[in-house]
Amino acid sequence: MRLVDSHCHLDQLDLTPYAGDLSNALAYAKEEGVIHFLCVCITLKDFPAMLNLAKTHPNVSASVGLHPNEIDILTEPTVDELVALAEDEKIIAIGETGLDYYRSSGDTKWQRERFRCHIRAAKILNKPIIVHTRQAKADTIQILREENAASVGGVMHCFTEDWAMAREALELNFYISFSGIITFRNALEIQEVAKQVPLDRILIETDSPYLAPNPHRGKPNEPAYVKYVAEFIANLRGMDCLELSERTTENFFRLFFHI
Repeated sequence: MRLVDSHCHLDQLDLTPYAGDLSNALAYAKEEGVIHFLCVCITLKDFPAMLNLAKTHPNVSASVGLHPNEIDILTEPTVDELVALAEDEKIIAIGETGLDYYRSSGDTKWQRERFRCHIRAAKILNKPIIVHTRQAKADTIQILREENAASVGGVMHCFTEDWAMAREALELNFYISFSGIITFRNALEIQEVAKQVPLDRILIETDSPYLAPNPHRGKPNEPAYVKYVAEFIANLRGMDCLELSERTTENFFRLFFHI
């Protein structure tokens, strides 16, 4: 089985079970079939250490971006600053970026401007965009359209919305990625989406250390657990897990490495 964890935060993992060594956690994930990891940036202050982590491990790639809920910053990154940070060959995407109205209150114009800035940087670099969206369906799609994000495409990560939004995202050249949430009993709407997304546009992820799938729900998540997401989606779609794993792996390398 060949799996890719298309969205994880390796710099935030609980490494207690692995003697504090990330290499041990990655080795265990490899035993479970995970061949590549995309370590996603959420705070620019932690970016240098995260990039160094990716440089240390050949099967780890990284992104650069500022999460829509991150407010502990002195100034907003400019397009040029994001472009400069993303020039390293280990950086294969921009994000995660997007809109999250669930955790933000008051005027959210700053979120929308930050989102636009990331999209513009991605277009200059011709790199995919990793989109986080929560309770912001209409604005997310509108901004992606207005900024012509379809020209570079990307992924709607940890998808928790309905089929109507998934269909619009697909039309904008985006992939749909499912996390451990899909294994939760109350995730019926997301499960229906996973049945309908074309097989060549599905990605899987852990978003570790968050959102551990069943049977590990409520515990720290880790990249090795992406296999549970693959198994669950394969069962939903009535297909062999080996095929689902192979297709999602192919999708990842097509989107992020153009192969």
